[in-house]
Parts: sequence; structure tokens; C-alpha cells
Amino acid sequence: MKKKLTLTVQEDVIKYAKRQAKRRGISVSQMFEEAIGKEEINEIETESQRAAKRLLKNLEDAESIETRDDKKLIRDHVERKFT
Repeated sequence: MKKKLTLTVQEDVIKYAKRQAKRRGISVSQMFEEAIGKEEINEIETESQRAAKRLLKNLEDAESIETRDDKKLIRDHVERKFT
């Protein structure tokens, strides 16, 4: 169950929190929950960190490609070049 919480902080901290939340596309409340409410999250993720996580997930989900032998590739290239 969610409840409302009132905090008293400096005005510049409020402005900074709102800018950060807007940049991340979340509410200040959600940002506060991520920073304080969950033990496994030690710091607020930046957009770059979230993008890196998405990239890693995409790479893990991607199908692997056929690997080819380097020596065979070189041999094939030389054959094509000189024939």
C-alpha cells in the first residue's frame, strides 16, 4: 500500500530532483523509492546505465552466429585474390 510522504528539503534539492526524475522519465516518488526503498539498488541508475543493461539483455537474447576458422578464411581470401 502506498502512502503520501511530505519532506522538507532545500529548494535547490527539489529542483535537482525534479530535473533528474524528468530526465529519467519517472516521478520523484519513484526515484525516491528506487534510491531508498529497495536494498538491492545502491544508487540511482543513469540513462546510460539503463541503456547498457538493455544492450546486454539484447545480446543475451540474440541468436549466435556461425563461427568460422580464421585460417580457412585467409586461405579462401588468398585463393580468390590470386586466381
